[in-house]
Parts: sequence; structure tokens; C-alpha cells
Amino acid sequence: MSGLLSEHSDPSNPARQGFWARHPAEVAADLIGWSVFVDGVGGRIVETEAYHHEDPASHSYAGPTPRNAVMFGPQAHAYVYRSYGIHWCLNFVCWQGAPGGGVLIRALEPTAGLDIMAERRGLADPRALASGPGKLGQALGVTRAHNGLALTSPPFAMRSGPRPELVIGPRIGISKAVDLPWRFGEAGSRYLSRSF
Repeated sequence: MSGLLSEHSDPSNPARQGFWARHPAEVAADLIGWSVFVDGVGGRIVETEAYHHEDPASHSYAGPTPRNAVMFGPQAHAYVYRSYGIHWCLNFVCWQGAPGGGVLIRALEPTAGLDIMAERRGLADPRALASGPGKLGQALGVTRAHNGLALTSPPFAMRSGPRPELVIGPRIGISKAVDLPWRFGEAGSRYLSRSF
């Protein structure tokens, strides 16, 4: 990676395929400060994690399966999986060279549909609505029905924004490739899943 913002990216245009045709760590860093909405409910992305097809912590590492097939399909699509049989987690498909990469959306700063998020989550504190991938999935109403849908078409909507100062560190909750610095967050955000 040459600096995290590649010359092939276009932060002003979320629909541009070139943005997604890069290493997942580049995309994960550049997504901080963007906004994502599902049926109008969502907010600013403040935390992400990258996963690559050669990364043993990635769902795509062992090759395509019925569960991870979306990761080997078109870029700029949602890959949704269930974590621990409980939480739906939202990922964005992206890759460079060979397919199989993605970005886990770990946390949002809610900006739209907070009342809906609060009802879904059963709490009102904005800082706790989407401060973790499972919470985020629940707050946005993400289910398996969203798996494989294009991020550039309803029910999804995305909007780019200026990238804030980043903090970077190792990913959370994995047992392989634990030292890779592929977790990205907005410095000083109160909406992170965990401090860096």
C-alpha cells in the first residue's frame, strides 16, 4: 500500500468501482468519515477492519463456500454473516488482484433514524446504538436478506465525506494474524466499539 489513499480512489464518488478495486486495508482506512444508510437509517463510519483473501483471519482464506460466496463476487456489495449465531455483521466487498476481500463495518456515529435504532436496540444512548459490529447490524436492521446487495442501490445509500484523523491498530476478537494493523478508527470518536 502506498499511503492509505490510493491515486485510484475517488473519495467524492462512492459508486466508482475503482475505489473498491484496492487492498481492503486501503478501503477500510478511506471509509472512515463516510456515511452508510439502510432504508434511511445510519450514520458516519467511525471504525472498520480489513480482511484479505491471503489473511488467515478472513472468511475467504480457505476459498469460496456457500457462506462466503459474496466475497468472491462483485465489489461494492454487502457481505452479511451471523456472528456466534446471534449478531448480523455488515461487510463491504472489495479486493485487489484476486477476489475475497472485505471491510467489516465495526461502528457508526448515528446521524439518521436514531429513534428507529433506539427501538431496535432497546436503548436510547446514541453512543451505544452502533458501537460494535453486532450492535450496528441490529441498529440498521441488517439481516441475511441484505447479503449480496449492491451498496450503490436501495436499500443501501452511501455518502462520502472528509476523512478525519485516523487511529490504527490490530483487529479485535480474532485468533489468527492478530498483529496486522488493519483496524481503523476516527481519532477521538465517542462511538468506537473499543478504544485504540
